[in-house]
Amino acid sequence: MSWSDLRDWIPQLLLAAVGTLRITLFAYLIALTGGLILALARNAKRKSISAPARLYIDLVRGTPALTQLFLLYYGLTSAGVVLSAFTAAVVGLGCNYAAYMAEVYRAGIAAIHHGQREAALSIGMTSAQAMRIIILPQAIRVIVPPMANYAVSLLKDTSVASLISAPELMLRARDLSSEYFTPMPLYLLVGGMYLVMAYPLGKGARYLELRLGRGRLA
Repeated sequence: MSWSDLRDWIPQLLLAAVGTLRITLFAYLIALTGGLILALARNAKRKSISAPARLYIDLVRGTPALTQLFLLYYGLTSAGVVLSAFTAAVVGLGCNYAAYMAEVYRAGIAAIHHGQREAALSIGMTSAQAMRIIILPQAIRVIVPPMANYAVSLLKDTSVASLISAPELMLRARDLSSEYFTPMPLYLLVGGMYLVMAYPLGKGARYLELRLGRGRLA
């Protein structure tokens, strides 16, 4: 590896890192939204609603994310549905993490005393209003720290998307490694770039955990 190599690599890797961050952001938004929907469905009293949500959570958490990406990217083509690698990565990782987020939401909701819901219903609120106005705002203290940690995990797991040729950092590193025949320096450099991206997220998660934990003790 030489300085000339680095000058060639860095711009390409930085551009690929932007792709990694884009996949992380969009997948995380899907996970946040989908996780809440799954958690509410999982807590529903009607089995016709709760059972499919429970089944989805169990299936997704019990199978590898890579398998799910392959099913989306390659498997759907047989049904005439063709997704770009970027879209498949975003949807696949987002739906995968939604299953984990659902359990975080459920834990947060369960941490709120059931008497609060009963009190809300007693003053004329509907169940949906009680959840939106009373329960979820309080559950945020419980769910935000683990969700921030999941953001770090999702950022690192985007590397799996390189196997379906999604435009992200690990794919670019793999291509450069094949071109320059210097895998060790390239992957060390890429590992450092992941660390640089993940470190602020990790520190933010720790800060939220301490801040919100202190709020609960106050």
